[in-house]
Amino acid sequence: MHRTESVGSPMNDESVMTRSWKDCIYQQRSELARMLREPLGQLAERCAPAWGNCEALDAVLSEHFSSIPHCSFLYCLESGGVQISNNIGPQGVVPEHLGRDRSQRPYMQEAVPAWGFLLSDAYISLSQHRPSLTALQVVTRDSQTLGYLGADFDLRNLPVTSELYEEPGDWRQVKGDPAIRGTVFQQSRVESPMDGNLEQALSILEELLTERGVFQCQIHFSSSLATIWTLDDPLRYRILDHETLSDPDICLIYPPRTYPPDAAIAPAEIGRILNTLQALRLTDQTIYLRMASINIFNGMVSVTFSCDGSHYMPHDEFLTKDTSFWF
Repeated sequence: MHRTESVGSPMNDESVMTRSWKDCIYQQRSELARMLREPLGQLAERCAPAWGNCEALDAVLSEHFSSIPHCSFLYCLESGGVQISNNIGPQGVVPEHLGRDRSQRPYMQEAVPAWGFLLSDAYISLSQHRPSLTALQVVTRDSQTLGYLGADFDLRNLPVTSELYEEPGDWRQVKGDPAIRGTVFQQSRVESPMDGNLEQALSILEELLTERGVFQCQIHFSSSLATIWTLDDPLRYRILDHETLSDPDICLIYPPRTYPPDAAIAPAEIGRILNTLQALRLTDQTIYLRMASINIFNGMVSVTFSCDGSHYMPHDEFLTKDTSFWF
């Protein structure tokens, strides 16, 4: 369960620069909890006198629905998770949920903190099949717990209060399909059309990456093709097949572009990276490179081998590894 019920202090500038996706989720959830806790607590106090009377609860929830920001539905539950009011939405009463047993829903499986407010982990809703979350506020009367005020939220409607995290630049190794790993020593590389002309194909890719505005490429050695993304049209990829990668004239189609000054990989390093990829493809007949990618902005190189294992590695670290490291 995420640490979401307490409200954290703002992160300093240094921590923002290094925060992970989990840190961003924590900050986002902390802001949501800060936004929701007080109005839900106030509404729970208004629900207490009407507890046990469905019509009265519906009236209270309808009157104060607008006080809960970004809410999709409000409802009341007895302590066991059975709904004792109708759903109240932006358009009013939604009657078919009265008596619904919510005890097995994800938010009812989490422990409500001692202070009586829970912001659940995100889950997939039953009706719309969308990422959602629920806030639960304990309802009390005369120091006795009556049940819960529930508020459902569609993640599409919630404000984003945390900046998108940056992908970490650490070396990451990922195991692939066990079925492939188990038979890796029973296979041997079959030369692809690209293998027979690999030096020229990689020279064309070097030209495109360093001089023609390509900022990311994926090289599929076994399939003899490459997928590229350009600065001029970054949202669409283009596929270069073996015929294309055998013809230097393809470079005429892509206009010259100044190499981006904010790229993490220097132009002179592109050729060295491609030379290393060539060696990883051709050196060993059993453990060999199947696919690789380069992104000049995040400075990462990824490689996937015949054993289906993948590595995501900073380019400078990748360049320090020779074939003896890999094989």
